[in-house]
Amino acid sequence: MSGVSRRGLLGGIGAAGAGAAAIGFGAGWAAQGSEPDDAGSAPTTFDLYGEHQSGIVTPVQDRLHFAAFDVLTDDRESLVALLQAWTVAAAEMMAGRPAGPDISSYNAPPDDTGEAIGLPSSRLTITFGFGRSLFDDRFGLADRLPEALVELPHFPGDNLDPARSDGDLCVQACADDPQVAVHAVRNLARIGFGTVGVRWSQLGFGKTSTTTRDEQTPRNLMGFKDGTMNLKSDEQSDLDEHVWVEPSDDRDAWLAGGSYLVARRINMTIEIWDRQTLQSQEGDIGRTKAEGAPLSGGTEHDDPDFELAGRDGPLIDPASHVALAHPTANNGVRLLRRGYNFVDGSTEIGRLDAGLFFLAYVTDPRSHYIPMQTQLASKDRLQEYLQHTGSALFAIPGGIAPGEHVGQALFA
Repeated sequence: MSGVSRRGLLGGIGAAGAGAAAIGFGAGWAAQGSEPDDAGSAPTTFDLYGEHQSGIVTPVQDRLHFAAFDVLTDDRESLVALLQAWTVAAAEMMAGRPAGPDISSYNAPPDDTGEAIGLPSSRLTITFGFGRSLFDDRFGLADRLPEALVELPHFPGDNLDPARSDGDLCVQACADDPQVAVHAVRNLARIGFGTVGVRWSQLGFGKTSTTTRDEQTPRNLMGFKDGTMNLKSDEQSDLDEHVWVEPSDDRDAWLAGGSYLVARRINMTIEIWDRQTLQSQEGDIGRTKAEGAPLSGGTEHDDPDFELAGRDGPLIDPASHVALAHPTANNGVRLLRRGYNFVDGSTEIGRLDAGLFFLAYVTDPRSHYIPMQTQLASKDRLQEYLQHTGSALFAIPGGIAPGEHVGQALFA
């Protein structure tokens, strides 16, 4: 077919033929998206619809594209129409299909940007959330603002960039292929053009936690295993206690089956960290670097013994990260973390702009995040190497039923 352009080829098919080609293309993409990666492995697609939104207890993928949006209109019907369109497009993309049906008409922009053509869905999940600023006077939602959707305080040591913080809406797209995750956010932003605008976004790689027991604990950019004690998807009673929202009144009834998402961009001074002795690094963390075992002894998943002392005092420093983040130091609180590493080039002084994009799902940030971070920010030995540069909190609605749209109960 050399010398024949794709435009010329489709142009000769005619309207009916072009429509058939589009249907066939979409079906082929869907088939690729639902195939297992390897013989005998689990399918690579997740369903958008269910009791809870996908991307929370779902097995953690390796790549992230997170975006926060500002709503540019004050028209409630336009916002609802956007959420309806986003829901339909998200369901299609998670199934491995194009974001919209019209991808081959030459008389209008295609309904999909096309960079994921030929790629499987790569376990794509798309999760939606609403920020506190959405509940102002624009859309008549002030009386539906949950009490727990607070403004996160300015913690000690924060150096927050307003351009990397907050937002009316958020989209968390996770996949095993970065192009698939970027494609999802790009198409939702395209669909929302004129109604919403991207406020900030973050790419992530190398998950720093797992929600299943059959995976090795991943490592962060400090080289240590991260998320050893993360909540797992099979710990149903703990998920009910620490992750899922149990509505208390009419203000948050629409959040049933949902959660709260804390998003924090944490820069690491990696160059300084890399020059510390192994003993100092392990003392700061409270675990061994190679195996992730607590310094009190045992293996990675053994409980730390914070009372066990050596000649120079406790084997695990009370100011270590493990000691201060442990449930026993936080009234039994546990988090479901889904964070990612990031490297966004380098700074003006030639250091890596890198660190951890912290994502944690909690049942109430007032009890499950703010007290813990207040303690870490003021006492944690790691604070010498960390600086929080972005911050946001979002209410994550419960699962979506077929035929409904995300957040439908909020606007009912």
